[in-house]
Amino acid sequence: MTGRDENGDDGRRVGRRSRALKTAGLILAGALVLGMGTAGWAFWHLNANIKSVDIDNALGDDRPAKAVTTPSPSASASAPPLPTGALNILVLGSDSRSGEENRELGGGSSTGARSDTAMVVHIDGGRAKATVVSIPRDTLVTRPSCPLSSGGSTQVAYNTMFNSAYAIGGPVCAVKTVESITDVRMDHFIEIDFSGFAKLVDALGGVTVTTEEDIADEDSRLTLDAGTHHLDGTQALALARTRHGIGDGSDLGRIALQQKLVKALLEQISSTDLLTDPAKLYRVADAVTGSLTTDTGLDSLSELMSLGESLRSLSSDTVKTVTMPVVTAASDPNRVVADEPEASELWESLR
Repeated sequence: MTGRDENGDDGRRVGRRSRALKTAGLILAGALVLGMGTAGWAFWHLNANIKSVDIDNALGDDRPAKAVTTPSPSASASAPPLPTGALNILVLGSDSRSGEENRELGGGSSTGARSDTAMVVHIDGGRAKATVVSIPRDTLVTRPSCPLSSGGSTQVAYNTMFNSAYAIGGPVCAVKTVESITDVRMDHFIEIDFSGFAKLVDALGGVTVTTEEDIADEDSRLTLDAGTHHLDGTQALALARTRHGIGDGSDLGRIALQQKLVKALLEQISSTDLLTDPAKLYRVADAVTGSLTTDTGLDSLSELMSLGESLRSLSSDTVKTVTMPVVTAASDPNRVVADEPEASELWESLR
């Protein structure tokens, strides 16, 4: 074999290797660009999902004092410090009639929405413990005058149902009414509708709940025997809406089921390692943001992520669920009123 043949053969092999390496490099570079583009699109999509209401601007300064928020002393110099101060968040579950999915899940065919679920989530200083206080929707309250987005304001209403605040004035009036009856500043507002809750449960792989009695509620479309069940999103939503199939059929029975769901969801989230499953993480994030309305302090993915990071020490064991103390209203056996002084003492403990 001549030197020319050897050099030519080596040259061809080197050339092929060179082209192969260049091709692999281009494929890798393309994959990186595609991955970055996909991540960028996902972030943009999730960010665009979130709807918000400017609660602070609408209500102005006529509100309870804002709690002092202190930064975490352990935060690194390269990252913004995480807040560790106490926090109060009004969480509403609305029976929105907008969209086919909500109507199919029981939202009905009419327009508008009501706050079927109302919880004040109080996070202690240090953010390692929390108290979730449910406010019965049938509670009779004094609803304050609320500004309307169309201009003007609502009239003060006496002895009216608590959930009428959302129906007549949306999130702004819901927040103002809660602050009026509790004298506790709501630092944030979060609302999720029927379809969003169901999608969240499905994205997490369902939720396991134990019921102490049989449930048969035609209105919520749920039938369950007493015992432990792993529910999908539609079933979990039906459980959250059930009231006529349990106990005395009042809203207090439904609240007890909702509080079970809160605990069960926390346990499901803590047992699901979302960071090792990007696809599931995206489905959960998409489910949450797709049906979410917040105040403007939480209307971006980065702000929600920062809040979530500050609450990383919370677990189902460190979250206490209670209901605002109430008694049957003298004016209507189907309505309740705050039981004083117990109700005021509860709200005082959250300030």
